Amino acid sequence: MKRRRLPLVLLSSLALTIYFAHHALNGSHGLQARLKLTERASMLERDVTRLEAVRAKLKRDVALLAPEQPDPDMIAQIAADVLGYIAADALIVAPSRK
Repeated sequence: MKRRRLPLVLLSSLALTIYFAHHALNGSHGLQARLKLTERASMLERDVTRLEAVRAKLKRDVALLAPEQPDPDMIAQIAADVLGYIAADALIVAPSRK
């Protein structure tokens, strides 16, 4: 009777080992899922860094446009960019053509 159970126990153990190994690699909490999550996390960290830089620039621009003390250079820059206005006494530097 023991000789009959030994192959069955070995086969069951092998099947369970294969099952758990498969899920350790391909399961929702397996190694491949972890790799995808770390790649996504690094991508999101780059996005957060980029967005923080944009936020800091916008915050600086808003502070320069505060009604208490507007920066004349910033106002002139916005007028030039948005309206195409250039002051009469402004110096224009054009890049040289080669």
